[in-house]
Amino acid sequence: MFSTKHPFLTAISLALGSAIALGLARFSYGLLLPVMREDLGWSYLVAGSMNTANALGYFIGALSSPAMMRRMSVHQFFIAASIVTGIFLFLSGCTEQTIWLLSYRVLAGVASAWIFVAGGVLVSQLGSIHANRSGFLLGIFYAGPGIGIVLSSLVLPFFNDLGFRINWNHSWQLSWYALGTLCILFTVILIRPVVSIPAIPPKPVGHSATPLKTYIPVLAGYFMFGVGYIGYMTFVVALLKQLGFSATTLHTFYAMVGLAVMASSRLWAQMLDRFKGGQSLAILNTLLGIASLIPAIIAIYDLPLSPLILASIFISGILFGGVFLSAVASTTAFVKHNMPASDWVGGITAFTSIFAAGQIIGPSIAGWISDGQGGLAGGLLFSGLALLLGGFIATRQKPLPTK
Repeated sequence: MFSTKHPFLTAISLALGSAIALGLARFSYGLLLPVMREDLGWSYLVAGSMNTANALGYFIGALSSPAMMRRMSVHQFFIAASIVTGIFLFLSGCTEQTIWLLSYRVLAGVASAWIFVAGGVLVSQLGSIHANRSGFLLGIFYAGPGIGIVLSSLVLPFFNDLGFRINWNHSWQLSWYALGTLCILFTVILIRPVVSIPAIPPKPVGHSATPLKTYIPVLAGYFMFGVGYIGYMTFVVALLKQLGFSATTLHTFYAMVGLAVMASSRLWAQMLDRFKGGQSLAILNTLLGIASLIPAIIAIYDLPLSPLILASIFISGILFGGVFLSAVASTTAFVKHNMPASDWVGGITAFTSIFAAGQIIGPSIAGWISDGQGGLAGGLLFSGLALLLGGFIATRQKPLPTK
């Protein structure tokens, strides 16, 4: 079978799904936010609410995933969710009405969560087949959004500029068409490798799930990760634009974030294999908090632009990109280390749900702060502190006594 002979290619194919779910459906909006906000006259609260809407959909999608997977195979679910995500991204270019854009962000979020839950199960199964490479394969899947981030930094400016040149009423709409098309293209590529992954045996009737109370600290730490990280990904480009960085520098910065995400799969693989408790999430949350505080402090103290400041901003982006999706991978690694295979769907669903709940709260609070006296710097300061708190909470999680 393809997945047995070519584990890395199979993991990369799964990564195209995570690229759709987060790289294209979620994080690309950070580049479109300044253009859409200016064109449509949005406040930062409304702009942040677009990602809140996406996170609300993600939450609904996470909760509904187990029921959906009882109706179709995990492979079919993963592929169908990838197609649905692409459709709603494409539809986001068909309107300028805020209510419809919010609706499409919700629906894309639902499908994105389906991709992540199904993909987490599939990559865990792939890791079981290739146990000596499990951490690396997990890292590849969760580094997939980096592909979407890099492509967004290249594709979105081109289509936005094209919209201006041809006098399209809302230039950003062409970017949504491009994103939707990329989703469908990625889905076509990933089908063959994904369907070759052996299915997990069905959960026995009457089997007791791993109790949630046994892993509350790592769940709480992951909730704070959801609250904190999304503020950075939503508002950092807008903050850098406000600080006076050129469009070329902004797109280069965003591409560097994406490249760092792609490189993170090998960087943290040994750590994910080694630690069985909340240590990995604690370390990664702390690093993310530091990365978020760098641009916030620069803006708060109004430090003049200089080569040192520019280098600090890029260090922040590279550190953030090299860490944040490994935090997501750390929770799947925790599930795989501590739960039987029959509980993987339930465990991954629990983490995806709490992550989505944090994402619902995070961008709205950061947007509300950004509209007030704190400005965008205050919003990022809030994000950084939330991540540091999440890191501390995760240190309290011990490995579960039985698997």
